[in-house]
Amino acid sequence: MTTLNFPNGFLWGTATAAHQVEGANDNNDWWDWEQTPGHIRNGDRSDVACDWWKGERYRADFDLAKSLNQNAHRLSVEWSRIEPQEGVWNADAIAFYRRVLGALRERGMTPLVTLHHFTNPRWLAQKRAWETEAVVPLFERFAAKVVQALGDLCDFWVTINEPFVYAFSGYSDGNWPPGKKDFFLAFRVLANMVRGHAAAYHAIHRVQPHARVGVAHHFRRFVPFDPNSAFDRWAAGLRDFLANRLFSLALADGSLRFPMSLGGRVPEAMGTQDFIGVNYYFTERVAFDLRHPGLLFTRPVVPAWPKDAPPFAGEVDPRSLYLFLTECAREGKPIYITENSIFDLGDTLQVNYLVSHLAETHHAIADGAPVKGYFFWTLVDNFEWAEGFATRFGLYHLDVPTQTRTPRLSAEIYARIARENALADDLISRFGQ
Repeated sequence: MTTLNFPNGFLWGTATAAHQVEGANDNNDWWDWEQTPGHIRNGDRSDVACDWWKGERYRADFDLAKSLNQNAHRLSVEWSRIEPQEGVWNADAIAFYRRVLGALRERGMTPLVTLHHFTNPRWLAQKRAWETEAVVPLFERFAAKVVQALGDLCDFWVTINEPFVYAFSGYSDGNWPPGKKDFFLAFRVLANMVRGHAAAYHAIHRVQPHARVGVAHHFRRFVPFDPNSAFDRWAAGLRDFLANRLFSLALADGSLRFPMSLGGRVPEAMGTQDFIGVNYYFTERVAFDLRHPGLLFTRPVVPAWPKDAPPFAGEVDPRSLYLFLTECAREGKPIYITENSIFDLGDTLQVNYLVSHLAETHHAIADGAPVKGYFFWTLVDNFEWAEGFATRFGLYHLDVPTQTRTPRLSAEIYARIARENALADDLISRFGQ
């Protein structure tokens, strides 16, 4: 077995999101959603989270990241803090994010900043958020304000994190705010996110012409539950088109394909990715099922995870990451893996996942994919949306009441990989299954 060396200048980092780590974030739609019993597993709330806001523990966490030899970090800014009321800008929040980005720069780490990571200000949610095109100029204005305020500290931006996940979870599946179950409304939201991204992309470049701007896409491989069934193959293909292709195609040619609209176009969206962000976690088996018309007669087949595992439908499949990276390479843009991880069911599983997916990443690079960086999800266990604190993805275990961080074996392994800028053969032989 041979050591796999990564390109010079490769970014090694972790990814976080404001609502999941900051705490005291009580002016957005997710905070309001958490207050209703049954919305969050075990009744958890994001109250303190990782205590970045009040305790400014981001400094200590960035020290941890630096000690693991990371040279980059992906984070998000919270719209509801920066614009707590429509048209009102909070100087204290902007100063906070300047301190956060400054702390990264002081440690020699490159920041990648996400503008929208699932949460909306309460005032925007009351306007139905992304359900109407009225959100587009509001998001454009927000993007311009953030870049004007923080652009001397960052020139590397994700406009929207996982637009399909946001639209499907909140408007079709209904297990995220606003809790609606309207399949076609979900795709109207997705169309408005195409428009919002395009407007933000151009606004950022007006303020900062040299900026690198992209989207963090959630890619999930869909395979037929029964490969011999034409119906299951059709179901898997449909899911792949809706979840993996629809948004990206709109950014390529400006077309809003059905079910986003009937023949609509957003020409200003064409070519609005300076890089491609790839979030990849699992592969999902899909079956045709007449009992699920709301999902166009498709049904995910949940694998047999251990009893204490969260209810994820996916299966670990490193090869699928390779396939997505090589497909994205055809667009001729730099690629960054902006999220990749598995929840902790015991440390060996997380390490196996990390090593096997980095091996496939190297395979894709060797085959010509211009992958420039890797951001593991996440640095420290945090508030994982509807799963609360039941699902743990961190390199460090978090004891929420005491805020104690304890490293997992995955932290040690990732530190070595980042230090060596390589995946050593002994790691591959030990963990790369």
